Amino acid sequence: MNKHRRTAISLAAAQAALLCTGVAWGQAAPAPASAASAAEAKPQKIETVIVSGQRAALQSAQKIKQNSDEVVDSIVADDIGKLPDKSVTEVLQRIAGVSIDRTLNRADPQQGVGDGVMHFAAEGTGVSVRGLSYVRSELNGRDSFSANGGRSLSFEDVPPELMAGVDVYKNPSAEQVEGAIGGLVNLRTALPFDFKGFKGAFSAETSRQQLRGGKAEPSFSGLVSNRWKTDLGEIGALLDIAHSKIATRANGVFVEPYYPRTDALIGDTSGKLRWISKGGSWSASDFDRTRDGLYGALQWRKNDVSSSLTYFRSKYKMDTRENGMSVGGTNTQITLDPGATFDANDALLTGTLRAPGDGAPGGAIHGLGFATLSRHAGRTADTRDIAWNITAKVSPSLTLRSDLQHIKAISDGTDYLIGTGGWMPKQQVDFTTSTPSFNFDAADRAFLADASNYYWGSAQEHRDHATASETAWRVDGKLNFDDAVLNDLRFGFRLTHRGAITQSTHDSEWAQITQPWAVGKDGWQPFSQLAWMSDPRFKGDTHIQPFNNFFNGKGPMPAPIVVPDMNLLNDAGFKKVHGYADLVCQVSPCWAHWNPAQYGDDKGRNEQNERTQAVYGQLRFSFDDLAYPVDGNVGVRAVYTQADAVGNTILTVPNYQQNPGVPVLEPKAELQTFHNAYSSVLPSLNLRMKANDKLQYRMALSKGVSRPDLYQMQAYTTISQTVQTHQDASGHTVVDSISYTGSARGNPMLKPVKSNNLDLTAEYYFGPTSSFTVAVFDKQLRDVVIGQTGYYRVSDTSGQPHDFAITAPVNGAKGKTRGIEVGYQQYFDKLPGWLSGFGVSGNVTLIDSTMTMYDKINLEWCTPRGTVETELARNLYGCDTNGHVIGNLPLPGMSRRAFNLALLYDYGPLSARIAYSWRSKYLQAANAFGTNDDFGNGWDYNPNSPNYKKPFSSNFSLPTWGGAYGQVDMGVHYKVNDDLGVSFEAQNLNDALYKQYMQQGIGLMQRSAFYTGRRYTVQMRYSF
Repeated sequence: MNKHRRTAISLAAAQAALLCTGVAWGQAAPAPASAASAAEAKPQKIETVIVSGQRAALQSAQKIKQNSDEVVDSIVADDIGKLPDKSVTEVLQRIAGVSIDRTLNRADPQQGVGDGVMHFAAEGTGVSVRGLSYVRSELNGRDSFSANGGRSLSFEDVPPELMAGVDVYKNPSAEQVEGAIGGLVNLRTALPFDFKGFKGAFSAETSRQQLRGGKAEPSFSGLVSNRWKTDLGEIGALLDIAHSKIATRANGVFVEPYYPRTDALIGDTSGKLRWISKGGSWSASDFDRTRDGLYGALQWRKNDVSSSLTYFRSKYKMDTRENGMSVGGTNTQITLDPGATFDANDALLTGTLRAPGDGAPGGAIHGLGFATLSRHAGRTADTRDIAWNITAKVSPSLTLRSDLQHIKAISDGTDYLIGTGGWMPKQQVDFTTSTPSFNFDAADRAFLADASNYYWGSAQEHRDHATASETAWRVDGKLNFDDAVLNDLRFGFRLTHRGAITQSTHDSEWAQITQPWAVGKDGWQPFSQLAWMSDPRFKGDTHIQPFNNFFNGKGPMPAPIVVPDMNLLNDAGFKKVHGYADLVCQVSPCWAHWNPAQYGDDKGRNEQNERTQAVYGQLRFSFDDLAYPVDGNVGVRAVYTQADAVGNTILTVPNYQQNPGVPVLEPKAELQTFHNAYSSVLPSLNLRMKANDKLQYRMALSKGVSRPDLYQMQAYTTISQTVQTHQDASGHTVVDSISYTGSARGNPMLKPVKSNNLDLTAEYYFGPTSSFTVAVFDKQLRDVVIGQTGYYRVSDTSGQPHDFAITAPVNGAKGKTRGIEVGYQQYFDKLPGWLSGFGVSGNVTLIDSTMTMYDKINLEWCTPRGTVETELARNLYGCDTNGHVIGNLPLPGMSRRAFNLALLYDYGPLSARIAYSWRSKYLQAANAFGTNDDFGNGWDYNPNSPNYKKPFSSNFSLPTWGGAYGQVDMGVHYKVNDDLGVSFEAQNLNDALYKQYMQQGIGLMQRSAFYTGRRYTVQMRYSF
């Protein structure tokens, strides 16, 4: 820590020294203006056309794209603090090639319990560029990130009200910081010198979601900026604040995986194979989000020296409260009443499910097993960034810039859940409708509303705390040439020191209160009975939860259910309900006694430190005398990375006295620091050819890298030496086999993912806000990180090495993604009068991708279960409930097709937009919570297996897909006068459903559907 502080102080001292030097440069006599610039300074009579609002924003974004040295797309704020959407994530999806996820899935397994993929995100998450999640995020050209276990921002954390614009670089040059294989997203804020003088703006708004109703949530933002000329130079100051709240509700329905059965349909003795789901589930969750932002900037300029100091802070708080019910007992016990219907693949469509062979211990109660839950999850995130920049013109041809930055991010998460259980008589399902529906007769509803039919089942707790920080210093130079071809040489270096620590609960997050398998008279079973709510000792602390206005009345309303009270979802509540287990425990000591989940120990800790040193040079050139002028840049960036991960390696060994002849290893449980280092040389070339003033072509070639996410490099490894023996006829122990296996939560020796990138574009600009562009791209990836078998070497006491096969993240695959982006925008200015205000903007993206493992796993079946090979197949390719490998999966997060279309209107004081954003289906994960099983509940239809056609013989993982999704949003802004404006906005006007699918041999089967309804916002803006 002290060493890090000295480093920061040294950088600050160097920055101050450069400032003093810059002042000396600034005191030199200014160079005389060239004849050309003098001629440009002569006053000219021009006609001024004032363009503002949405049209001006599109015009600015088009200029950025047209004049950029690289392939870039931008969105510019319509007005101060007015991006076109309510979150940065949703803003980004408007850009060609950019897509977002719609679930609360978090990449770092330490920051949640792994089921985020089953929860809808009100404002979107998971930004991908051109189908790749290797996205670098910046704020004003500097590193910006969240403490999320990764390397980039959680963009939903950032207040869009503080942004002046967003740029997405598709093929960054050597001048830009490495790490953006997919793309680089740069968020831009305003500076005082961006305004001519004093500027102030204020906005206030209120929003309300149709489904949740209730009170409207207020939000506001404000900016004030000014600049002054003094004897010390020109000084500017800016302050920008934002506060935003939303309150939404999401309803969800879920379908259990389909299992192969030949005996489920009552009365059918044909033995025909049918695919039967165990049932359906539903939930309702209320989501509250508060987001605060603070941004301040100071600028100073005198002669040829300028400096700026900026501070940015973003605070994000989310709170989710959920109630729900899941149905599904043992798959072998499910029966279907006569009259059930099936599709062409013999998968269940409609029917009545029962389970007469399932029930409570003792046999008094039979039926379909069910569980209800109450859940309270929350997360706070806080990111702070301070940066100091100095730019000095050393001579007429040389400019130097120094930039010192420190960023710190913190994230805290909690998740408490208490579940009940029981057995219900039946469930009627209908999977033919757009939203799977579950019907209940009066008897079913009365049964589910009676608390005496429930027992206290289980609880789950999770806590995590993460910090991430970085100090970065860079110096850049620009040397201009007085040459017909060479424009300038840009060069510089960058030094960073980054650290991150994540701590979380682990292993025992889920714990039973009382479970049926733990009730009985076998010696190991701890409970004499379940904690039934009909027992006075366990009565209370529950309520009946209705599901009014479910899916806004678009389907049958689920039955009201009994759920635990929300006030139990804390440490005291957990202690109370887990105490019920002690009251029915029949063994002493009671091994089922609850202990809080472990937190903050070595297994639940991920500590990373990383240093980088980078240098670059980039030459800009232009051949203006050619028939078709060509300009561009060529450069190279070299970076050296040193990474340290701190963690434990635990080796367990057998009893060597009982196993003679076995190589002897020393058991260990030691804290280690793992050192990793690598170099990357990244050349780039950008060319632009101008066919005329309107038409230009680009070609961009580059090599890129993206370092592994920090959670992927966690240093915690468990390995074991296992001996299999038997007794010979003489009673002596004979060693049959020795295995060396283990698992790792991460791999601190991972290398970066590498890519070769090619972009070809054609851009036609036929008006200030009118363009037609086409971009073709190809990215060849190497060393993609996947979960696969690696080896950890340990030497025995004689010095002989032994390789332990461990399942861990490895650089184990290559891939490619290629596609085309087409963009078009135009205002129809030549139409008469008010019709000239109409315009249109749109883009289409088509992508294809493949991924190939370096070491292919040539398995057709995921059986026998539990082996290293079958588990890898399950994680990489997916396995069906019959044990068959699914395979042929694309890169996760990539939609093959996506488009945006917006109808625009700008005329006089009125500005309006109706926008539709759509993406096709995409793979979310090959092995995801809710559609997988780790406990052998699948069947084995492998004809070569000794368990052929037997249940409880395979682990399955059904690849989860996000379904095609399109959403219509609208905004109308009216300018009352030059200072005052009012607006109305609506999200999800088309009442879209977000669906998920699970991939099985019988096809893509609907897994879930989420409904959020429409959201409305009214806003007032005043500037002065």
